[in-house]
Amino acid sequence: MRFDSLQGWLAWQESLHPLVIDLGLERAAQVFHALNPDYVKPPTLTIGGTNGKGSSVAYLEAIYTAQGYRVGAYTSPHILKYNERIKIDGKPVSDELICAAFARIEAVRGDTSLSYFEFGTLAALDIFYRAGVDVQLLEVGLGGRLDAVNIIDPDVALITSISIDHVEWLGGTREAIAREKAGIFRAGMPAITGDPAPPDSLLQSAIDRQTLLYCIGKDFGYSQQATGWDWFSKDRQLLQLPAPGLKGEHQYRNAAAVVLAVDKMAGLLPVTETSIRQGLEQTHLAGRFQLIDGEIPVLLDVGHNPQAVRTLADHVAAVFPDKRIHAVFSMMKDKDIAGVLEIMNGVVYDWFFAPLANPRAATEPLMREIFAQSPVSRVSFGFAGFADAFSAAKNQSREGDLLLVFGSFFLVSECLVEFENK
Repeated sequence: MRFDSLQGWLAWQESLHPLVIDLGLERAAQVFHALNPDYVKPPTLTIGGTNGKGSSVAYLEAIYTAQGYRVGAYTSPHILKYNERIKIDGKPVSDELICAAFARIEAVRGDTSLSYFEFGTLAALDIFYRAGVDVQLLEVGLGGRLDAVNIIDPDVALITSISIDHVEWLGGTREAIAREKAGIFRAGMPAITGDPAPPDSLLQSAIDRQTLLYCIGKDFGYSQQATGWDWFSKDRQLLQLPAPGLKGEHQYRNAAAVVLAVDKMAGLLPVTETSIRQGLEQTHLAGRFQLIDGEIPVLLDVGHNPQAVRTLADHVAAVFPDKRIHAVFSMMKDKDIAGVLEIMNGVVYDWFFAPLANPRAATEPLMREIFAQSPVSRVSFGFAGFADAFSAAKNQSREGDLLLVFGSFFLVSECLVEFENK
């Protein structure tokens, strides 16, 4: 079966598998072996965690590109185009390249059913292999142990932060979630965590799997200075590094863990201090504390769980302390919406609910119910979609205010599309 467009392939994949999320490695591993029986893995970093995965991949991508390596980066979800999920040298690959990979997968999968995410993961691995990348960066989609990227053994595993999210699949405690995320650990291989308080289950998993785990604050760390920041591990230090290209205090933790990952990969991929500095400074990523200047500036953030949103609240309070904040907001219905409202209540002046045309998104009746039980007093409903809600929020704004669009990748995507079309 072949489709003549990427959209055709993706629409078909969405209907092919009975479950949108179906964790497990057997199907993907079986098809990938048939696809590339003589596969030779390029140097691989696998990046897991709850928040900070995309940022960490972006830092790694920028550092290795600065060094002149050919870099493959696989991330999810995308914001504007599916192609953003599969990048080589910082650029999304073409529709043609992805469609050709999908056709090769379809030709060998037989009666093995694959989910939308598994198709994408196999396509990325196939594209990177055929392109001869020097290094591949694989972001875990969900969890770790049973996520499709885990069919590949990493040379270094990086786990960013661990907080409560995707409880239906990963469990409702940090201990349970950490156990799933530790599934990307391998015996004898380095693993790094940038979580300042890693759950005991993560530490125990490293012991059980005989993985060399390095923890921030214990085995490596950083200190901010007036004009930059210093990074140090037990046997190396880098002084006066430039501020990370991505904004927010938490980005120092992400960047520090990335620098150690690059250090641990140095036997396979040597990197100069100059490339580290250049990469950190030049990293950019849509939808992470992204500020669009204008008469009324707009801040975009994809944060969609309490930990990410607490970081957002801290950032807004520190960077925009005197501004009145108008929030255009939406979330997926399986997220902790009440927890997010409680965190942001003291930061946001008024709220505008933007309904999303996505079956996973919270509906207006559900959102009205959650807001009614929250401490929030000023909220507006009844909008047709993002553009309508954003327009209403803008009309309520005056000079010196800030428009904040947050709560979902899908919402930020709609906002960026809106700005692109103007």
